Order: sequence, then structure tokens, then C-alpha cells
Amino acid sequence: MSSVDTFSARSTLEVAGTSYEVYRLTAVPGMERLPYSLKVLAENLLRTEDGVSTTADHVRALAQWQPDAEPSTEIQYTPARVIMQDFTGVPCVVDLATMREAVAELGGDPATINPLAPAELVIDHSVQIDVFGQRDAFERNVEFEYGRNQERYQFLRWGQTAFDDFKVVPPGTGIVHQVNIEYLARVVMTREGEDGTVAAYPDTCVGTDSHTTMVNGLGVLGWGVGGIEAEAAMLGQPVSMLIPRVVGFKLTGQIPAGVTATDVVLTITEQLREHGVVGKFVEFYGEGVGAVPLANRATIGNMSPEFGSTCAIFPIDGVTLDYLRLTGRSEDQIALVEAYAKAQGMWHDPSSPDYVEPAYSEYLELDLSSVVPSIAGPKRPQDRIALTEAKRSFAGSVRNYVDEHETPSLDGLDHSVEETFPASDPIATGEHGDASDLPTHAAGAPARRPHKVVPVTLADGTTTELDHGHVVIASITSCTNTSNPSVMLAAGLLAKNAVERGLVAKPWVKTSTAPGSKVVSDYYEKAGLWPYLEKLGFHLVGYGCTTCIGNSGPLPPEVSQVVNDNDLAVVSVLSGNRNFEGRINPDVKMNYLASPPLVIAYALAGTMDHDFESDPLGTDADGSPVFLRDIWPSADEVQATIDAAIDRDMFTSDYSDVFHGDDRWRSLPTPEGDTFAWDEDSTYVRKPPYFEGMAREPEPVSDIAGARVLAKLGDSVTTDHISPAGAIKTDSPAGRYLAEHGVERKDFNSYGSRRGNHEVMIRGTFANIRLRNQLVPGVEGGMTVNLLTGEQMSIYDAAMAYADAGVPLVVLGGKEYGSGSSRDWAAKGTSLLGVRAVIAESFERIHRSNLIGMGVLPLQFPAGESADSLGLDGTETFDLTGVDALNSGPADTVAVRATKADGSVVEFDAVVRIDTPGEADYYRHGGILQYVLRSLAA
Repeated sequence: MSSVDTFSARSTLEVAGTSYEVYRLTAVPGMERLPYSLKVLAENLLRTEDGVSTTADHVRALAQWQPDAEPSTEIQYTPARVIMQDFTGVPCVVDLATMREAVAELGGDPATINPLAPAELVIDHSVQIDVFGQRDAFERNVEFEYGRNQERYQFLRWGQTAFDDFKVVPPGTGIVHQVNIEYLARVVMTREGEDGTVAAYPDTCVGTDSHTTMVNGLGVLGWGVGGIEAEAAMLGQPVSMLIPRVVGFKLTGQIPAGVTATDVVLTITEQLREHGVVGKFVEFYGEGVGAVPLANRATIGNMSPEFGSTCAIFPIDGVTLDYLRLTGRSEDQIALVEAYAKAQGMWHDPSSPDYVEPAYSEYLELDLSSVVPSIAGPKRPQDRIALTEAKRSFAGSVRNYVDEHETPSLDGLDHSVEETFPASDPIATGEHGDASDLPTHAAGAPARRPHKVVPVTLADGTTTELDHGHVVIASITSCTNTSNPSVMLAAGLLAKNAVERGLVAKPWVKTSTAPGSKVVSDYYEKAGLWPYLEKLGFHLVGYGCTTCIGNSGPLPPEVSQVVNDNDLAVVSVLSGNRNFEGRINPDVKMNYLASPPLVIAYALAGTMDHDFESDPLGTDADGSPVFLRDIWPSADEVQATIDAAIDRDMFTSDYSDVFHGDDRWRSLPTPEGDTFAWDEDSTYVRKPPYFEGMAREPEPVSDIAGARVLAKLGDSVTTDHISPAGAIKTDSPAGRYLAEHGVERKDFNSYGSRRGNHEVMIRGTFANIRLRNQLVPGVEGGMTVNLLTGEQMSIYDAAMAYADAGVPLVVLGGKEYGSGSSRDWAAKGTSLLGVRAVIAESFERIHRSNLIGMGVLPLQFPAGESADSLGLDGTETFDLTGVDALNSGPADTVAVRATKADGSVVEFDAVVRIDTPGEADYYRHGGILQYVLRSLAA
């Protein structure tokens, strides 16, 4: 609690016979007009005021917040807890274990390395869909999961016993964000002090997954950070941030019949991405908020990273309390949430005479009645397509994924579809979705949709054909939608209606259902819907992220071979939040996001070449055509099923022993001791090199001379492109490393599962199969040119060659560099490859912060300039001067001098994107962990 109380804000709150210590916002004039999210920050500052890092001036800056002003005041925000998933959580625990040894080497006490804020890790990213379409798929996939990940799981079991206030939710339980909203989130935290007082304060969190924002739907302020920031937060370090602009988003109207929460969130994503909300808070307000179910709020909050905001939060109201009651929270906790929110002016009730509408920096509005059924793709979540336009949009997009000069098909027939788009058509004019994915014809000219029809014999003997645009993966997956009963039960009811009309999924589609928690299975069971889902192939495959994070598992061998031998542009349709290139499956070029019922619809259609309005999905027993509208459940039917099938007991039962796990988990041999006994032969968990040779005082940062470009990249390069993810290829540097260490191909597992081994991860950095490095035009994947020899090689091999020659490296990027998931390895791998600076046109928030956290300098081209506009092709030698000015304080620019092979020079001043004094400290220390370690050792 605060050691200074300038405003005499410390007070008590009596709730149901219990007295809580609180810091009242009413003690500071001006707080009443703040947006809900800024009130949470204001309470945080009042409670942590120490006169040094958080002062009365910081509190006043929030109270006097000017909505229209650009962010300029830095504050130190202390989240109440940290939440992690296992892919990002394992390296966090690896780093903490390494820090225990390093602090001892600096003369400190290893026990000081211990979470000071509650930390919870949910194992949800490791299950892969190896088995599908059969009743035992779940059990068999879990067996495979334990077989692949025993070392990691033993390590996490050690962490659970070695560190205080650190809990692990075992495999097979649910997705981290759904477990967070259904069980872990408190909304209002309590903590007992040494003097016996019980403090109450807002539940806030940072998480090692960008979709931590899902908890915003509950009124909990939280967002994704890199693993390195999360570790610092666990160790008591505040998050350094500027008081942000807050976008007020008003919801009005009602969702029309046939429209789902997924359609709403895709519409909001498109609207906010177009408006521009990167680095801002988004907050929903107004009369319409009370009509938005909690599950829909969580779905909207989940997609915050997709439109780029730091958070997308709903305030606390009666809907929040109803959800807490449904999900099994105690009546005492619910009473505390209500009393605290009302006492602090955080309760949302626009009809109340005491209600003060907050001031916002910017205002947006969506009439929910205007939303139409939608999908998004084929490579970005913000590229929304009205379902009625999906077929034509695909016809244009597919041209970017096929060889225009190929033979149209192997049967000798021309299967091209010729369509003429009028000049006003949004598909033709580029007003719809991502212009880079649209047909390359002029408006009004014919667009030929290429086909390549190839016969394939499936494992069961079925003979069929594959073509560009065939849907080979249809997966109900991801926290975004599997937490939402309205869309999940709509999918189940649609499956029931489809089966009763005699429809079946196409045989080439890999179908799967991966719920976000066991509660989903419970209500499917109670509603009697599992048999219908299974009839269509949508069996339970696991409780985890699966397809959405690249754990879709392999396609059937015969399908994979035909796709690769013929370079088919096949498609996945998933109810996820990410569809970036190369993410879902290495055989699949195009990926579309859709609601769970639409996932099933596309499995029935089997192709993107389908107009649901005019094309039937099949015929019934009478030979009558069956259209999507014939099997789509009504809103009343969905709501009646929700009311009948979901109850509080499901939640209390499923979460009663959530940390204990099944027999497999409890029988794992668990290492003991305060420090971890590293196994030198392990290919999963290895001691990282971050602290080797680290002195008590940091070396001064220096200018960068003679640097070469490791990669020159375009716009929208995501952390998926940079960070190792998905399957490990045999002929990749990581695959060769594993083979050299005696790992058989079948046991390679995924990059995500090996995030605790830096040797694997640096070999997979910039190795995404869809990466386009402009130093090697026409080549996809992690390749570059060693500019010292002119030889083309893997990015890892080139980086090692540069390191041997003592040559520092830079990366050139375009707009939105590092967008997407908060993958800490995108920054860790960049650093360990020897990259000293990244020069881009703009950065996404989390990755920029992570680069600084790993000692990599983020620089921005001058406004309006780019590598191309400056004439840089990436073959130059770079000298960066003025970096050393950061030793004495912030610096605005760094002088960049790029010398070409002919001796000509390009010079410009790059903007230093170290935005706060706290970030400058991290950079000077070589990274955030080094800064924390030196602080603790001192």
C-alpha cells in the first residue's frame, strides 16, 4: 500500500460486516469526469504513491487529464496480478530460474527472485490436433501432448513449488482467457497486510498473451505484454506508460436476426482499425452497454489487439454482477464488487440521476442493427468481408496465391470463372477489405477465378477432387468465440438442423471443436448437441488454443501431398482471432475468420467458392435443396437453449479443483529445490545466456558502426513472421539442431513447445514460411543474403557468420512493424541474432516495448519517409551516431549514414522510439531483466 497519502485518500469501506481499506477517488477533485479506465489508473497511483516513482503530481496529472491533449505524462502503473499461458510462460519461469542463479553471482539472495504479485499460468497452447473426427480424439491428443511436453510440464511443476504466489492450471482445463473470465478474475482484489488490515482495490492484470484484453469485458483493466515485461511485473516493477488517449465507443441498437457476436466484433475491428487506435484505450459507454451480454463484451475485448488498442474495456454494471453469479463467484465477492464500484464512481448506470458521462478524447458509435453476417481474411483480422460478398472477394484474393500461368486444371478443361464487376463494386474498387488482396483487374474488367482440379483418394478409399479455394480445415477454436455461449450453441443447433436435413461435411475437410473450457462441453451435453456435432466431424479434440495458434496438426497425408505437389491455394476457416500468413498450417495459404456456425457452414460447403444466398449446401431426403437460411437457428431458439442448458453448478463443479489436474499431471516426477537443476542434454529447457558476464554496473551504450542489414521487410510484418511458431521443418536450422541432438522427426514438436530452449528459438527467428525478405526477391521463408560473401543462406546462418566477423546487424521494416501477438521471442530472437537496431516506418506498441526490453534500439524513419523512398535496398553499410547520447538522458533522433557499394551515401535522422525515461533505463542496462536484476542485487 501507499507509503505517502498526500490527498488523505486512505479510507474504509464496510461491506457485509467486513471492513476494507480503500483509496477513495473522491479525495481528489476532477476524478469524477474521468473515463472508467482512467479511474482505475488513478486509484492505482493513489494506492502506490511513494513520493519517488509515483508522486502527487502524477495523481494530479490524471485528475487534470485533458481529453484532447497528446499523451505526455509518464506514470508508473502497478498491475495487481500477472497471467500467463504456457508458450510464453515457460520462458518466463526459465528466466526467473536463471535470475536466481545470477543474483547469487552478484552477491544477492536468490530468494529475492520471487513473484511479488500473484502469478497464474494456464497450460493451453500445447495441445495439437493430431487426431480428429473420432470419439477418442480428446484422450489421444492429450496423450500425445504429455508425451511431447513431459520435460516442460515437469519444469512448470517445479516452478509451482519453488516460487511463492505462483499457480499453474494443468493441461486439459481450458484456454487462459476463458479460465481468466470464468474463474481467475476477481474484478475487485483483496489482500491482507502485515498489520491484519484487508485492502480492496480494482483487479488489474498484465498477461503474456495479447488477448489478455478479453478480461476487459468484466471491467478488469488488463492487456498483453511481452514475457520480459511480465517477469518484471511479477518482481514488483511497475509498467512505465504514458497517460493515454481514451476513445469512447457508443453502442446503440440491437443485433439483427441471423447476426452473431462474431459479426459484431469483426465489424468493430474493421471500424477501429480504420479509425486508428494504436496505443489508445477504447472504452464502451452509453445506454446500449447494458444490452450487451457479458460474453459478447468479452468477445469484443478479446479482439483489442486486432484493432490495435491497448485495451477495449466495459465498465462494471448489473450485467457484470449477473455473470459473476452465474460463474460461481461467492455472494460476498459479488457484494464487494458492487459496493466498491459504486463507492468509487466506477458503476455504469446512465439512467441514474447521479451518473456523470465521462469525457473522451475521441468518439465513435456503432448501431448494432447495421451489422451483417461477415467473415475476415484471407490474412488479416481487420479485413472484414460481408458474407454476401465472400465468394466474389475470394475470387479476387486467390489470384495473389496462385501461379497465373499454370494450367487451369489437370483434367484438361478450363474451369476458370469469369465475372464482371461493375465500376461501383467495392470488390473492384478496393473499398472492401485489404486492397492488396483484391483482383488486379481494372474496375469493370473480367476477373478470372483460377481453378486447378486435382483428384485425390482419401484414407478411407473415397475418391474426390481438390481445387484452389477448397476448405481443408474448419475449426471451432480460440478464446474469442468458444467463451461465448450464443455462438457456440448457435453452432450446435445449426449442426443439429443440418444433420436432420441429411447434410454432411465434405470429406476433405479436417473438422474439430476445441472449447475454451469444460463448461462448454457441459452445456453441449445438457443440450444434447454433441451427437450432431460429431455426426459432422466436429468432435472434441482438446481444451486449448489449437488451430488459432498454429496447432491445427497435420492435414491427412494424402491431402497434404496433393496440396503441395500441385501448389494448391487451399483454405482454413476458423472461429479464431488471428489468420496471419503461415500461422494456421504450413500447407494452407489462405485463412478466414468466421463465427462457429459459419465454420460449420463452410465445412458443409467445402469451398470458398460458395454463395450461401444462392448456392444450396446439399439436398434433403426428398431431394429438395437445403440452403444455409433453412438450417440457421433463430435468436429465440439460441436464447432458449442458453437458458435451459447453462447453470451455476457447471462452473462451480468444473473449477472446484482447477489447480490439481488429472492423474497424468499429479504423477509427473517433480524436481525440488530453490534453484533448478538444468539438464545439459535437454532440448526443451536450457539456461539462457542473458546474464552471462553481467557486471554490477552496465557498460555505456555506444554508437553502431559498420552494420549490415539482416532483413529488409515490408508493411504489416507481424510477430508471427518474426517469432518462431508452428511446426519445425526438418531442413530448417532448428530441425538440423534437433536432429544433431538425437531428436527424431516425429518428436520435433512445435516451436512454441520449445520456447524454453534458446538454441531452438534463435534458429527459428525470422523463419516463417511466408516471410518475404526483400534482399532475396521472389523467395519466401527465412532466407537472406550474407552481404560479406554474396551467398544466399538462412537468416540464422547469416547472423552467425556476421557474428563471427564482428559485424553488428540492423533490420529495415515498413508500417506496423511487429503487429500481432505479444511474442517475447520476436524480440529475444532478434537480440540473440545480433540485431542492434530496427528501423521501421512505425511500430506496434508491445513489440516496440519488447525490443527495448531486450536491448534492441527501435528507430523510426522520418515522417513520410521509408526505406524505399530514401533509396535504400538493404545492401548498404549503416553507421548510427548519437546513440551514446542515451547514456545521459533521452534522445530524440539518431543520425543514420548508409553507404552503398559505389560509395554514394544516404543520410537521415531516425526518430528514437524510446518513449519514456523508464524505457531509457532499460535500454541503458541492456534490457529490462538486467535492470531488474541489478536493482534487486543492490
